[in-house]
Amino acid sequence: MSEILIKNVTLQGKQVDIQISGNQIIGIHPVPEDNNQSTGIASLMSGIANFFSGMSSGDHGAGNLPNIAKSGMSRGARDGATVQKPKVIDGTGKWVIPGLINMHTHSGMTLTRGFEEDKPLTAWLNRVWEVEQGLNEEMIYWGTRLACLEMIKSGTTCFNDQYWMIDQAANAVEEAGIRAFHSYVFLDGGDAEKAKRQRKEAEIFYERAQNWDPRNQFTIAIHAPYTVCEENMAWVRDFTKENNLLIHTHLSETQNEVNESLQRYGKTPIRRMYDLGILSDRVISAHSLWLNDEDIALLGETGVTTVHNVNSNLKLASGYRFRYQELTKAGANVTLGTDGCGSSNNLDLLETMKTSALLQKAWREDPAALPLNELMDMATINGAKALKINSGKIEVGALADLVLIETRNCAFTPMLDFHANLIYSANSSCVDTVICDGNVLMENRHVPGEEEILSRANDLALRLNGKQ
Repeated sequence: MSEILIKNVTLQGKQVDIQISGNQIIGIHPVPEDNNQSTGIASLMSGIANFFSGMSSGDHGAGNLPNIAKSGMSRGARDGATVQKPKVIDGTGKWVIPGLINMHTHSGMTLTRGFEEDKPLTAWLNRVWEVEQGLNEEMIYWGTRLACLEMIKSGTTCFNDQYWMIDQAANAVEEAGIRAFHSYVFLDGGDAEKAKRQRKEAEIFYERAQNWDPRNQFTIAIHAPYTVCEENMAWVRDFTKENNLLIHTHLSETQNEVNESLQRYGKTPIRRMYDLGILSDRVISAHSLWLNDEDIALLGETGVTTVHNVNSNLKLASGYRFRYQELTKAGANVTLGTDGCGSSNNLDLLETMKTSALLQKAWREDPAALPLNELMDMATINGAKALKINSGKIEVGALADLVLIETRNCAFTPMLDFHANLIYSANSSCVDTVICDGNVLMENRHVPGEEEILSRANDLALRLNGKQ
């Protein structure tokens, strides 16, 4: 069992030592004023930290500092597991935040970064689907490895994915060390034979996924209500309910989508999904941009998670008036995503946070439209809530998904407000160390094997896009 001690790191403005055993946080200890670390190291090496209740929840650097873990034999020691000498990370000059959670992306699309610019959504999608006919398993694997590398470099430890060849994507994620939720994607275009085939395939992939590494989880995607027949949407509703699976979908992304739904069905995409009995707290709705008041009420009533993909929406000119305040007030769970690199060009959730906040302030003409603490929740604990994982927070017993931010630079000077500096001043280059599931994935901004990933992905992208 691996052990990590992060020494003298700043959490909520206070110096602490954080103990990690296996894949969980087992201790958070204030650093004595004399900075004597011997007690913390001795306790970790002898495996005395235990899991304790009474820790504050939702901790992302604001609010009260978590209580201190009491001493006691660690779970590993009780079970007879070998406790290794701890890896010690010097947190001096660094702040710790929960790993960010990217709630909507298409990871393998890193290979299409910059391939079709300045196009509206419909024309862009048609070109995407054309190019994707040339994808193979090797491309999906290395495209996903590149996506994982980029997300690690920018502080993301978990992502909710919707793309093709999910076995290869899961292999890439397992190698990379982060977490991912992979959707089998229903997209039948009204073709009855294809619809039938996809139902069988979904069951097969669900069974295969039982053998995945636990950091990979299986979900099902209804690509969008305009690309999937109602028979398959009903099948997904029933299958996911029976197996307690999440549903990942695109909803109300463009005004044209909503208008066509009104013309064809006499109801909005949200209302249609509600009437089909699909909406629930297991549904993750990407975009949710063109909403009327009834749509918002229905999303809140059913506890749907919405994902704001601001950069993609702006770049494809899909819209910008995301109704964050109304959704939150109605009871919907609001999160953030980058979308895929084909439409947003990067997977940098810190950039997404800044753009989201600035745009809310601008179109509402209200500088307090999206406060910093709520923005941090959208990027961390709200995503964990949607995915039903014990992450997005820093407390004893939570998954050890942590990011260390280097603050000894211009962006964090002066240190008047850490979160303001992180979101409005800094960029992803401040991400120094990333830990996921108790494993160090990046330290001093270096990810092992990143040079090969960049080289292989670039070669395959050139081939896919006819440049080689």
